[in-house]
Amino acid sequence: MRRNDPDDPRPRPLSARSVVLSLLLGTHPPELPARELGRLVEGFAIGGSTLRAALSRMVAAGDLRRTDAGYRLSDRLLERQRRQDESLEPRTRAWGGDWELVVVTASGRSPAERADLRTRLAALRLAELREGVWLRPANLERPLPAALDEVAERGTARPGRPAAELAARLWPLDTWSVTARALLGHVDRAMGPAERLAAFAAVVRHLLADPVLPPDLRPDGWPGDALRSAYAGYRGELTGGVRSRVGGA
Repeated sequence: MRRNDPDDPRPRPLSARSVVLSLLLGTHPPELPARELGRLVEGFAIGGSTLRAALSRMVAAGDLRRTDAGYRLSDRLLERQRRQDESLEPRTRAWGGDWELVVVTASGRSPAERADLRTRLAALRLAELREGVWLRPANLERPLPAALDEVAERGTARPGRPAAELAARLWPLDTWSVTARALLGHVDRAMGPAERLAAFAAVVRHLLADPVLPPDLRPDGWPGDALRSAYAGYRGELTGGVRSRVGGA
């Protein structure tokens, strides 16, 4: 049985690209005038020449689109923004005991195709029970993509193993909790725009790895809501700063 560990969520220094993406991912709609983007990144000790080089590379790489007004997230990164927004306010429903089940049936796929499918299934907050068998409690208010039918069979199941025990085997819940509490302490101590942005970028990565389990399946003292509340406060702070600078232009 595979253990579905999240990526290392520890805060790490942010590049000019990361700062620009963080600002745009937290802005709705995700577009900023070039001049205001320049004013915003000054607070993160990023100079004009560094920003211009980063923007040029990001447009060439397909991260951003140049518009008449400035720079906007590409369609590819709009999906990342959607996932980030959903990680802050996941849509859930009452859980009646059913589990979503996805069994991969396609064969002859390349390693890259298999890796891409695994990434897509993990992004849907499914966990791998064994090779090609993915499941999670059916408490998320979201449909599975119809494109999955091309490579897998999907349905519902009621595993015989106790649900809380199965959840604990599928996700490293204790590890996730410990890291979440460490991140809460770090954001409380973070000082200055760059350090705070780096800390909350780590929070976002960690929230994306939250399985969003029904309350009955979470360990006692689960810190998911506290981490979301901290991030929501910071996003409001960041958005307010963007609006005040753009509005004051």
